[in-house]
Amino acid sequence: MNIMDELTTIEERALDELAAVVDLTALAEWKSSYLGKSGAITRLSRGMGALPAAERPVVGQQVNALRQALDQAYSAAEARLKAAAREAALASERVDVTLPGRAPDVGRLHLTTQVLRQIIAIFAEMGFQVWESREVETDEYNFGLLNFPPDHPARDMQDTFYVDMPPGAPEVLLRTHTSPGQIHAMRRYAPEPLRVLLPGKCYRNEQVTARSEIQFHQFEFLAIGRKITMGDLRGTLDFFAQRMFGKGTRTRLRPSYFPFTEPSAEMDVSCFLCGGKGCRVCKYSGWLEIGGCGMVHPNVLHNGGYDPTVFSGFAGGFGPERIALMKYGIDDIRWFHSGDLRFLEQFS
Repeated sequence: MNIMDELTTIEERALDELAAVVDLTALAEWKSSYLGKSGAITRLSRGMGALPAAERPVVGQQVNALRQALDQAYSAAEARLKAAAREAALASERVDVTLPGRAPDVGRLHLTTQVLRQIIAIFAEMGFQVWESREVETDEYNFGLLNFPPDHPARDMQDTFYVDMPPGAPEVLLRTHTSPGQIHAMRRYAPEPLRVLLPGKCYRNEQVTARSEIQFHQFEFLAIGRKITMGDLRGTLDFFAQRMFGKGTRTRLRPSYFPFTEPSAEMDVSCFLCGGKGCRVCKYSGWLEIGGCGMVHPNVLHNGGYDPTVFSGFAGGFGPERIALMKYGIDDIRWFHSGDLRFLEQFS
């Protein structure tokens, strides 16, 4: 076979194979076989040196013409295959707008927030308004004005986070309870009667256990007016217990001690799981402890701007996490801040 016949054979075979190429990978292999450095056209060009001198120009023109023809055919095939690939990609991404939509994965209220909202709603029914107070307090508001003298042993009941301050500046701390808000509220409203609810975060330098955290929530309730008695406190607690834990829930007060109330008491509710008969949750006592309360101490009334000979009041401080622990049978307070969705999604 002479070189001209070989050129014809190469062209026919190349175009036939090109017509069968279905993807860009196969197209690249085709280009390497015919137009590459080791391809058929290059090998043919290298053999032209053996031709007579008179034939070389004619054969060279035919080789260049074949190379150009195959280049054009390659470009056309590449454009065709790329267009087909784009169409396939678009087809795979096509959205059927007639299909039903997917519900978005939205966030949920944290269990503590849910319980606090229930508490706020219950106290709102009794005429209490929410009062927000600051989390960073002075030692005077957190302790002094609440009847904690500097050397009072009750200060040891709450291990406190103090903030580093310049020499001579007042002592500043992260509040250990929501009770400092009492002073702020009283000084805002005195000498008018008031009923306020003070929810918020508190901080104590305590060992983290299943029952205690260094950061937790409290809500303080405070009522001041003329002729307010311990009976009013008891009625408020009974109403709260019935609304929070269900009808038939009983309450009791046990004598206790807090510097800012006198007399002071711990409030218990009848175990809503066993109906007061005794179970593992209530340690077979039939009662669950909620928090502390009492009549506002005369010194605290005076520090808040009220005349204790004219005005009286009651106050209490409870923990919403503790209420949630009892209400939902949760055995570890650390779940609240764990960020574990398996726990949180149970209360959506």
